[in-house]
Amino acid sequence: MSEDKTKRTRTSSYWKPAMTLSSDPPAPLDWKFSQVFGERAPGDDLQDVDMISAIEFDKSGDFLAIGDRGGRCIIFERKDGKHTLNQHHSRHELEQLDFTSTQHPEFQFKTEFQGHEPEFDYLKSVEIEEKINKVRWCATSSGSQFMLSTNDKTIKLWKVKECKVKKVKEMNTHPFTCLDNMLLAERSFVSREDKPAVANGYRQEWMEKIAKNASPSQDMHSKVADMEDTAHTRCRKVYAHAHDFNINSISNNSDCETFLSADDLRINLWNLEISDQCFNILDMKPANMEDLTEVITTAEFHPIHCNLLAYSSSRGFIRLVDMRQSALCDHSARILQDGDSHGLKSFFTEIIASISDMKFSRDGRHILSRDYMNLKLWDTHMDSSPVAIYKIHEHLRPKLSELYNNDRIFDRFGCCFSGDGLHFATGSYSNLVRIFSGGDGSEEGATIEASKTPNRYPLPNSPQIVNFGVGVI
Repeated sequence: MSEDKTKRTRTSSYWKPAMTLSSDPPAPLDWKFSQVFGERAPGDDLQDVDMISAIEFDKSGDFLAIGDRGGRCIIFERKDGKHTLNQHHSRHELEQLDFTSTQHPEFQFKTEFQGHEPEFDYLKSVEIEEKINKVRWCATSSGSQFMLSTNDKTIKLWKVKECKVKKVKEMNTHPFTCLDNMLLAERSFVSREDKPAVANGYRQEWMEKIAKNASPSQDMHSKVADMEDTAHTRCRKVYAHAHDFNINSISNNSDCETFLSADDLRINLWNLEISDQCFNILDMKPANMEDLTEVITTAEFHPIHCNLLAYSSSRGFIRLVDMRQSALCDHSARILQDGDSHGLKSFFTEIIASISDMKFSRDGRHILSRDYMNLKLWDTHMDSSPVAIYKIHEHLRPKLSELYNNDRIFDRFGCCFSGDGLHFATGSYSNLVRIFSGGDGSEEGATIEASKTPNRYPLPNSPQIVNFGVGVI
């Protein structure tokens, strides 16, 4: 699919803060619109397969991976500031310039590939759709980029390799030279044999026909334009047949050798180099499924300590696990729970308490979690209550019955930290993004409409049923 079509069918927004230097306490940030990925032309119909289902920055912030419901992976690369100007300025000139205050982040389409195809499980007579649930970048010491992607059942490891390609601007139009070059290329890269790839009779007839139609005044020259960066992707490993339920999470370990995958009742530990076996570190499936009280909603490794991981549940609990204490982590977890949530309960209490997303901060000290009503910030050293609760959908509490009847109460929203860990964001209805800062002491934060012209103000009492889960800052 071309870049133009990609821009029409996939939409995501990128926001950057306009920072100003000041002393404590920090001044509130002025968030400004920066870029749209996948803007559709007026009149274009939005197809279900074109809807974004997963999104992830790499640690450097220079690459952005997107997965959609059609099983496609799209990669964007940052091409602003020193990335672009390095090609036109000397080192001395670059040292004299200051890009930090003038350059805006700009991402360009890099490559697209079909990550997953529709499958059919013949043993269970179940169709496995191609929708990508998660994408995760892998940390590597080499220059190549590696990325994990998963649908409901199958995880794949992709290698994204940089390539330098020369763009031919004009070609030599001499008929015999063109034909000989074509036949030589075909022998070299397809047949890899010395015998002609085209029968002699066809070759002679083709040459005579081209020579007859060619103009004697045609120029014999060629020009090569500038070198162009491109990317070649290849599937390195396929990790399959390890989950009975749909995969909801994958997370890379800081040891750069292992990763985990989680479904509703099980967490598996994989080695990146071994695709035919994994180790089950958590199994919540009871002997009698009628005794099931909660399921796993998301799981993630600690960003620094390779022996620590956290997983959340549908009951609103976050469990911290140390794999050094026990090979099976079923009963050795430390539970983070909101001690103030034991008040009056209703039919909807457990439904809205289910955690839909969870993220570690960069240093691993804090955890950000999102349920239907609130965004919560946890300190991993305090398990009695979160350190801050940001109310996102409190205005919808009187309408929980209506939301339950139309299944909107089961909508899932994402959350994320900024690269420096000082800000965090989540999504809401009506294309609204809620952004908070950890050090300003405010629980109001900023509310922004995800639009190129965010001029209209949010209406808190009349939510539009348009699900928007934020995955980037």
